[in-house]
Amino acid sequence: MSSEILLARVRTVLVDTSHPGNIGAAARALHTMGLTRLVLVRPRQYPHPDATARASGASVVLDGAKVVDSLPAALDDAVCTIAFTSRPREFAGRVLSVRDAAHEAMRCAAAGDVALVFGNEMSGLSNDELAHCGIVATIPANATYASLNVASAVQIAAYETRVAAQGDAVWQAPRFAPASADEIEGLYRHAERTLVAMRFLSPAMPRRLLPRLRRLFARTALEKEEVNILRGILARVDELLGRDPGTQREDVARRPP
Repeated sequence: MSSEILLARVRTVLVDTSHPGNIGAAARALHTMGLTRLVLVRPRQYPHPDATARASGASVVLDGAKVVDSLPAALDDAVCTIAFTSRPREFAGRVLSVRDAAHEAMRCAAAGDVALVFGNEMSGLSNDELAHCGIVATIPANATYASLNVASAVQIAAYETRVAAQGDAVWQAPRFAPASADEIEGLYRHAERTLVAMRFLSPAMPRRLLPRLRRLFARTALEKEEVNILRGILARVDELLGRDPGTQREDVARRPP
């Protein structure tokens, strides 16, 4: 089953949300992770301009939000219900970290809908509300200050759910042509000549500068264009020193090792 289908089976439930801005922020958090279903249980103010403003382009989630008057109605037909809380509860039942809960959610999504449930900003979910859910999830945090803003908690849960569905592969920067061994050797010889001309390097007492310079060039895995840039810089230094730019094309083979 594709990750898109699995994510489409996840609904996020916000219970008794008091500030409409948090509803909008939660909608944005869901949209960034490819989750589209939002259910609101007894929101204090919704619809509201603050919700629209905080959604910041995630109107597809916000406009499709479903409003219900009870948590059981929000959980209807879900095969897996996961309640989020930061406070230890005596009768919490099965408790998972947010990462493990996300993997469990994706496993269950193969069979049907999954509900991720979050309480209000002040007190979270009550024990009675928690009892409606089969799994309790918590976000590992500072033990002395573990309470997250509800939209922040939704963002973390949505991220972990997306990673559980399709992994954490990220975009890659384009790869450019690597410099050849001859091109890097030409850069090395050019740098040597320029450093001597600058009196930064004494041919009679080279010490360890040249071996370290060679190691530097080797370690950086230079690209062809980077070699051209560096040689262009060296050529400009040569011009300012009054050296003939034509000497930069000196045949390396003619120089003693």
